[in-house]
Amino acid sequence: MDVLKRETEEKLVKLKAWFGKHPGAIIAFSGGIDSSLVLYLARKWQGRDGAIGVISKSESLKTKDFELAQSFSEQYDIHMEVIETREMEDERYNQNPVDRCFFCKEHLYTDLQKISEKHPGFPVLNGTNADDYTDYRPGMKAATKYEILSPLAECGIVKEEIREISRYFGLPNWNKPASPCLSSRIPYTHAITRKKLVEIEAAEELLNSFGFEDVRVRHYGDHGKIEVPKEEIPRLLEMKASVMEKIREIGFPAVVIDEEGLVSGKLNRAIKS
Repeated sequence: MDVLKRETEEKLVKLKAWFGKHPGAIIAFSGGIDSSLVLYLARKWQGRDGAIGVISKSESLKTKDFELAQSFSEQYDIHMEVIETREMEDERYNQNPVDRCFFCKEHLYTDLQKISEKHPGFPVLNGTNADDYTDYRPGMKAATKYEILSPLAECGIVKEEIREISRYFGLPNWNKPASPCLSSRIPYTHAITRKKLVEIEAAEELLNSFGFEDVRVRHYGDHGKIEVPKEEIPRLLEMKASVMEKIREIGFPAVVIDEEGLVSGKLNRAIKS
């Protein structure tokens, strides 16, 4: 087992005390490392009956991430509930305004409120961390509206420390690349459709099969744009012809490689500008 840095260890002690103030918790689980750690610690410190994980089988969640979340829950004997949010039926969401994420989280947190009625005294938690406050995240406004708590952020824990703690406890996904929802690959004001989401997921899985683990395929309607880490672009260019052909077969009329490389939240630049 790795040794934690002193500052990280102090924050972990603070986090344990935070959980100790509550009889249990309902955790909005996405399969990502942030919510995985919150769920794991709730299970560790509050027991099986005190840690209720809830994941939405949403069309914007990768099938692979859903399966990994189920596997994680089985591995740690976690009580997991699966719900189906219906944000795709909400025009406010699928018209893809700049605050799209708010409407998505509104559906999720409304459904979680119903689950919380079965567990009196259990707050609803998410995986928001202290670094998230530096980015544009309208979903956090929904969390405030529905009184969702963020123990990682409240204890000042940042992304690097989340990975450090997760590795310390041996979590299998401690170094898993960030995997935002599939809708985040579609530029604002471009409509979100099931067809686009399916094409994005298939294209990214294809790139994974070529050995590119951390990828984004942005969907611009008339073309797709591939992002991989800057240092991996030369390797992608070497296999450009075969990759492009297979992605066009998925349904993209044209495909280009973004030579700037992968930048998380790149589409948010349109808002900032």
